[in-house]
Amino acid sequence: MARICVIRQGVYPYDARLTREIKALLAAGHEVHLICLQWGDEPPREERAERLMVHRVPIKKRHGGKLRYLFEYGAFFVAAAVLVAALHLRHRFDVVQVNTLPDCLVFAALIPRLLGARVLLDLHECMPEFFALKYALPPEHPAIRLLAWLEQASIRFADAAVTCTEPMKERFVERGASAGKIGVVLNSFDDERFNLRRHPSAQSADARFVLVCHGTIDHMYGLDLVVRAVAALRDRIPGLELRIYGDGPGRAGVQALTKELDVADNVSFSEGWLPLDELLPRIVEADAGVVAIRREGCFDLTHSNKMYDLIALRKPIVMSRTRAVEAYFDDDCFQLFESGNEHDLARAIYELYAHPDIGRRSVAKAARVGEPYRWVHQAKAYLAIVERLAPASGPGRAQAQTAERI
Repeated sequence: MARICVIRQGVYPYDARLTREIKALLAAGHEVHLICLQWGDEPPREERAERLMVHRVPIKKRHGGKLRYLFEYGAFFVAAAVLVAALHLRHRFDVVQVNTLPDCLVFAALIPRLLGARVLLDLHECMPEFFALKYALPPEHPAIRLLAWLEQASIRFADAAVTCTEPMKERFVERGASAGKIGVVLNSFDDERFNLRRHPSAQSADARFVLVCHGTIDHMYGLDLVVRAVAALRDRIPGLELRIYGDGPGRAGVQALTKELDVADNVSFSEGWLPLDELLPRIVEADAGVVAIRREGCFDLTHSNKMYDLIALRKPIVMSRTRAVEAYFDDDCFQLFESGNEHDLARAIYELYAHPDIGRRSVAKAARVGEPYRWVHQAKAYLAIVERLAPASGPGRAQAQTAERI
């Protein structure tokens, strides 16, 4: 058993990758402390469950501009650095894992590292590309160059790193990181929670054709394109519905677009985020899912969690082409369309509607190709990386390394 502290400026258990990792660590017998953000009415400070202790920092994420981002990042960094240092003095962690964004959050683990802990950096995004896209900045902008430098410094500081796809790893290596230092663990899905026996398929008794989009509503995820495709198809597909489950900074704009295009009767929105156990049956009710990520910046290099959700629930997927999708899946795993092209998206949706056999074949092919990507397999790769950092699997190991590290 190792003692592990995980730091993530996100919310638990709503952060999918974080939650999978925590469950894997606990299932392997490790003791885990998690430092994360407070969310809603959750306990504001500490919550214990067997070998998991959750320490929630009372900083809430809010949609805002650059100054709000800087404030949230800075405040959480200071809180996490103080808290992990204090916890390490009491518990002597073998490994401190830091999940991005931001990359520089890894330096919050400085004190435990100096006192013998090993540091694992989980790179969820390519941060320079993420902010270049978010704020429409060119790669040569000083702020983007600074983020690229911080990315590489963060990887050098860590004892090991892990990221979400091979194209992401390649980008880090292109900028100077050591390929041997970075492992790949795909986003995948929680095999237990996405078990179809818990959420059996439901056949619609009427003539509706229901599309589902779930997750963050923002420009990068292309919900505006899906609404425009629905507007183009409403007269060609009787009973066409688009159900959007989630929330985000782009929600108001997408809702306004449904009114502008006169498809408010065809498009519905959830009240906000739904618990996973409420969301999954609603996805199962749909005829197909749409993942319309724009092929821009970091989103060209990574896989969407929602893609794996839909694969697990055996739903046909209308999917935008990205470098990461093409690196792992064959063309006939999904009903593909050119990213950012609403007309090609409408074409892909209509073909899926008009030829149900296309959907059935793609579901079967995606399941076969995606078999190695299931979390039951990816968890083993993740645990192997963690346990290489603490091979003795014991809290005394960190104390034994103190003199050597200092």
